[in-house]
Amino acid sequence: MNESVERQLYEIIAKQSGIDVATITPQSTLKDLGVDSLTAIETIFEIEEHFGVTLPDRDPNFDTDSVQGLATALQQALDGAAAAPGAA
Repeated sequence: MNESVERQLYEIIAKQSGIDVATITPQSTLKDLGVDSLTAIETIFEIEEHFGVTLPDRDPNFDTDSVQGLATALQQALDGAAAAPGAA
């Protein structure tokens, strides 16, 4: 994943959850970071809006889904958007 995209992702997570971005690691789960389900949903919406993508609809497992899993889903959405017909 592009370092700039990863940094932006971490910054969005930190801002939405009110935590220090330095505490976020790829292995962190949302639960580890103290992110409740409502904040997680708001964070997903913010990520989608910021990057102009739609992440796959699924129920996140806040106990086991890692930040790396979210980063992977974001990268797949970005790759899909870039490959879509009419993408600039």
